[in-house]
Amino acid sequence: MKRIIIISLAFFMSLLLAGNTFGQEKNKFFHVIVRAGYNVGGTAPLGVPATIRSIDSFKLTPSVMGGIDFQLTPGRWGILAGVHYENKAMDTEVTTKGYRMELVKGDSRMEGLFTGHVKQEVTQWMLTIPVMLTCRLGNRVTWKVGPYISILTDKDFSGIASDGYLRQGDPTGPRINMGDKEGEWATYDFSDEMEDRQYGVAMGFDWRVTRHLGIMTDVNWGLTGVFDSDFKTVEQTLYPIYATVGLYLAF
Repeated sequence: MKRIIIISLAFFMSLLLAGNTFGQEKNKFFHVIVRAGYNVGGTAPLGVPATIRSIDSFKLTPSVMGGIDFQLTPGRWGILAGVHYENKAMDTEVTTKGYRMELVKGDSRMEGLFTGHVKQEVTQWMLTIPVMLTCRLGNRVTWKVGPYISILTDKDFSGIASDGYLRQGDPTGPRINMGDKEGEWATYDFSDEMEDRQYGVAMGFDWRVTRHLGIMTDVNWGLTGVFDSDFKTVEQTLYPIYATVGLYLAF
């Protein structure tokens, strides 16, 4: 909640600054755009692996985004660059069979193949810098596409494994049972194994509703995995894939 308040204050301060500085700007080719939106998506492999038998729950998270862009459009084509502060989070529960994990139960740390219920929470607060090519599709709609880099400021990838068992080492290894109560289940935390930077491609549309107010929709597709390349406990590469829906004010 504290982060949401900070982002909201930063948004309105940016809006005030932009309005005062550029409100009387006569150069219609240059625009300052203040954005606020919500990210919906997940950090997941490309395709659901056979070890994930079902997705049992997917909850909305405080995945907000706020930022400011600078757009130069001398003609139909233009360029846009900016700075956004955002969270790409995920809260989900899945049923697995033979899913490789490293777990902690009591004072014991173990690795192997887990079958049962997994609760997963992901938090990725980051500073994102997009650089995009823009194209005007009429008087109200602008299409945009380009790369981005994100620098993580806070990250968490943790959860609980319960209602099942772990085959330690390999499918024929010792069986360790997990219950559904605290003390009976196991936990995991891969936060320290996450990359500090993410690279990807974004594409979306800006639709101008009034002279200054508009609606934005973007798809942000991560091209690099969220974990360090030498981290092998999670066998699949997990990519941050999110869509952003929000509003903007252009000056």
